[in-house]
Amino acid sequence: MENELKKTPLYNWHKQAGGRIVPFAGYLLPVQYTSVINEHSAVRSNAGLFDVSHMGEIIIQGGDALDNINNLMTNDFTNFHTGCARYSLMCNNQGGIVDDVIVYNVGDNKYLIVVNASNKDKDYNWIINNVRGNVEVLDKSDETAQIALQGPNTTKILSRLTDDIPQKRFTAILDGSIQNIKCLISRTGYTGEDGFEIYCKTDDATKLWQMLITAGETFDIVPCGLGARDTLRFEATLPLYGHEMNDNTTPLEVGLGYFVKQQKEDFIGKRAMFEKTNNRKRIGLKLIDKGIARENAEVYVDNIKVGETTSGTFCPSLGGAYAMALVENRDYNFVEIDVRGKRLSAQKVDMPFYKRSE
Repeated sequence: MENELKKTPLYNWHKQAGGRIVPFAGYLLPVQYTSVINEHSAVRSNAGLFDVSHMGEIIIQGGDALDNINNLMTNDFTNFHTGCARYSLMCNNQGGIVDDVIVYNVGDNKYLIVVNASNKDKDYNWIINNVRGNVEVLDKSDETAQIALQGPNTTKILSRLTDDIPQKRFTAILDGSIQNIKCLISRTGYTGEDGFEIYCKTDDATKLWQMLITAGETFDIVPCGLGARDTLRFEATLPLYGHEMNDNTTPLEVGLGYFVKQQKEDFIGKRAMFEKTNNRKRIGLKLIDKGIARENAEVYVDNIKVGETTSGTFCPSLGGAYAMALVENRDYNFVEIDVRGKRLSAQKVDMPFYKRSE
C-alpha cells in the first residue's frame, strides 16, 4: 500500500525530523512532529511551516483563458489584475461543488488554479472537458512544491531572506526570489493567521524549507503536520472539501454565497444553484456537555433530526470543543448532537470561532 502512495520532495526531511507519517490524499505526509497542540499554538503565537506540496497546480492559458475561468468559476475574474489571487468555487451542472480553489492571474492570458490534492485528477478532467476556444490546460502539480509559512511573525522571518514580500492579502510576487531560488510568493493561507504560501520547483523545496527553518529559529518556528493544519483551519471555520462541501452541496448552502457572483452572465451550475430551494445551511456549534463531536454526527432539536456535523474537534486556542454542521435552514439556539449513542448539548455560536487580532 505504501509503495502506491506519492511522496512530496520533503518526505525524507519529515522522516529524519521525526514526523509521524500517515497516508493522506494519495500522499505520505506528516500528521505531527511533537504534538498537534504544540504545533497549533506555535502558529497562533509565533510561526509554523507546512509542507503542502500535495496540493495540485493547474495552468489555464491562451486567448480565451479569461472567458473559460469565468465560465468555470463562481467568482468574477473580469477585473482581476496580474499578481492577484482570488478564492472561488468550481461547480458542476447541478450547482454542487466540484472543488474550492485559489486562482492566480500570472499574466499574459495565463491563470494558475490551486486545487485540493484529493480532487486534482477530478478537477483536471473537469476543466479539460469544459474548456472551449483558444485555451490550453496544463497540470503542473508534479513539478511544483508548495510551502506554507504561517503565523504572526512570518513577515519578520521572510524579510530575513528576501525583499519580495507581498504587502496585501491575496496578492503575490510572481517572479520572486528567496536566496536565488525562484518562487511565487503569495500572501495567503489556511490557518486564520497572516502568512505566505510559497511555490517553487520540486528540486528546490528541501533547500528552501531548511532556509525558512533557520531564518525562523529566533521566533521559535516549528514544522507542522496535517493535524495542526486541520485544527487551525477549523477554528477559523474555513471549509474543507469532503467535509463542509462536496459534489452535492451548493456554495449557498454552506455559507459561501459571497464567492458566487450572481451578476455574471453565466457560469457552470449557476442556473441549477439558484433554482434550488436552499433547505440547508452551515452553522457553528459550541459543545456544552463534555465530549467531541466529529464529522457525520446526527444533530437533533426536540428529538427530531435536523442535520449532521461536518467537522468537529477540540479548539486549542479557545479551550473548548466545537463543531460545524449542515442543518435544516431555520433558526437555532440549542441542539443535541449524537456522539456514539449519547446526546451532547451544544449551543449555536457565530463563525468564525477564532479571529486573529489585526
